[in-house]
Amino acid sequence: MAGGAVIAAAALLATGVQTGTATARPDDQDRTARAFAKPDPGALPVKLPPAQRADLIREAGATRSATAKSLGLGAKEKLVVRDVVRNADGTTHTRYERTYDGLPVLGGDLIVHRTKAGRTEGVTKAVTSRIAVPSTAAEVTAGAAEARALKAAKAQGSKRTDADRAPRKVIWAAEGRPVLAWETVVGGLQHDGTPNELHVITDARTGGTLHAYQAVQNGTGNSQYSGTVTIGTSQSGGQYQLNDTTRGSHKTYNLGRGTSGTGTLFTDADDTWGNGRPGEPQTAGVDAHYGAQLTWDYYKLVHGRNGIRGDGVAAYSRVHYGNNYVNAFWSDSCFCMTYGDGSGNAKPLTSIDVAAHEMTHGVTAATAKLVYSGESGGLNEATSDIFAAAVEFYANNSKDLGDYFVGEKIDINGDGTPLRYMDKPSKDGVSKDSWYSGIGNIDVHYSSGVANHFFYLLSEGSGQKVVNGVSYDSPTYDNLPVTGIGRANAEKVWFKALTERMSSNTNYAGARTATLQAAADLFGQGSTSYKEVAAAWAAVNVGSRPDDGGGSVFENTADVAIPDAGAAVTSPVTVSRAGNAPSALKVDVDIVHTYRGDLVIDLVAPDGTAYRLKNSSSSDSADDVKATYTVNASSEAASGTWKLRVQDVYSIDTGYINSWKLTF
Repeated sequence: MAGGAVIAAAALLATGVQTGTATARPDDQDRTARAFAKPDPGALPVKLPPAQRADLIREAGATRSATAKSLGLGAKEKLVVRDVVRNADGTTHTRYERTYDGLPVLGGDLIVHRTKAGRTEGVTKAVTSRIAVPSTAAEVTAGAAEARALKAAKAQGSKRTDADRAPRKVIWAAEGRPVLAWETVVGGLQHDGTPNELHVITDARTGGTLHAYQAVQNGTGNSQYSGTVTIGTSQSGGQYQLNDTTRGSHKTYNLGRGTSGTGTLFTDADDTWGNGRPGEPQTAGVDAHYGAQLTWDYYKLVHGRNGIRGDGVAAYSRVHYGNNYVNAFWSDSCFCMTYGDGSGNAKPLTSIDVAAHEMTHGVTAATAKLVYSGESGGLNEATSDIFAAAVEFYANNSKDLGDYFVGEKIDINGDGTPLRYMDKPSKDGVSKDSWYSGIGNIDVHYSSGVANHFFYLLSEGSGQKVVNGVSYDSPTYDNLPVTGIGRANAEKVWFKALTERMSSNTNYAGARTATLQAAADLFGQGSTSYKEVAAAWAAVNVGSRPDDGGGSVFENTADVAIPDAGAAVTSPVTVSRAGNAPSALKVDVDIVHTYRGDLVIDLVAPDGTAYRLKNSSSSDSADDVKATYTVNASSEAASGTWKLRVQDVYSIDTGYINSWKLTF
């Protein structure tokens, strides 16, 4: 491996190119030092070598039938292992896709959480409904479904007259009720020249369009450069290549203004690349290569993830896409990042944060697989913005100090303002600061503002701040302050939630649940950091403050499977509060179940005393238990571990504890 030096000319300051060493002041130097909680080391992911990860996937695959049975899945349902995360304490989080009668179930993904001993302690499902359809025989033909998909694509600017591949029959379950459907993928180009991978879901009985989403995930960034940097290259046949063999063999190619294919691998005779000018093709290649290198290192060294998919294999980068193309995008189909050269082909979109943003779309696709539409699409886009900022801070490059802006150097607005703001997203004129009921109906780049704002508040807190010389002033929806837990901790919370708890159709309420569980694992249930996560979400109008109503709230959001006609299961909450419990202790219970009459529910105090909340009843035939119970627990010490105990006493129906909380 050779380390190539990049020459960036100081004379080209108008393009943001400067020379100098890549050092930066600490990002906290402008602020009063604050001490933040340290996460539990056992709850952090371990750095899994590709071979160990492959072994875990094989082991999970070997027991998938038993797992399906233990989860109460139907006879026609099968599980397919997609990913495994293992934490330092030995717990594992295994992601599965589902099939039904041999057909893929879109929106049927789930995550099984197991202890070191292999005991299932919870299940996270994208949908809670039972997967079943009356018949897998389609009344609408594949050809008719393709025609409808092409019409939908045409309405969005596509000029294609046929699909990329034949429609495939699927079960569409992402919106709750399972439906037999056709999935058609239409290629070509979108209206702005971006490749098109429009997935159209057509009802196989009625021919109606159920859903459509774009698989090519794009975003805009800045065209600044990072000064003189060291990049990973390799030598072959007397030539050096932009091929980083130390990072999964990440390669960078020159498309030469083309819009298809891989392009030509960058080579050089002396391993000194680029000249800092956009007219030299190597310069954009260097920036893209450097950004990919930083992003690989960040995920591996900070979160223990070995490559985008965790398998040690790199994606690749393509630069000089199209003509005057002002965008960059990630595509699952090529497993690659692609960058345009910007307005006038003078501002390649190859900065650190753009590279990190696009690569993170790949991480999301390999983990939660958040669908790129609706609220899940906003979370997908925000995840890329969040880790783009994280990588920019991690890079510690003096020419591109970390900040909470997106595209701050590209000047796409023509007035020197950033493309997006994380401290107050609405400053761009279109993004949203907080959640509202229609947030899923707007462009995902704008609905992402809710999660971007949450992340900023969780990292830095509300109000006026100066970070790396940049002033921020972040408001809150409820006009109450947020303290924050520090950026490093906020990154760990979001990564853990993404990789262990979020599923394909997670919405903002689900993201709150996922991050609260991540905070509980990392810092403790009811800890200060846990409460700050809840406060930051309340500050963007998702959920309530932890002390709403004048009492302390202690919550467990981890799913716990309830075995059909089996032994009782428990979900614990650790309470840290002086004195005795109140005479009107409020117990909020959220249980998903197909026949609530089967369930017996108790609250168990720290000393083992049980308080009956609900008896079984053959006449109670409704689904689910979503109720608030009041218990006179004044004889009990408040501090300690309280448990919700649930038992299914009759056969056939299944379910799980979704969440529960105590309000003192």
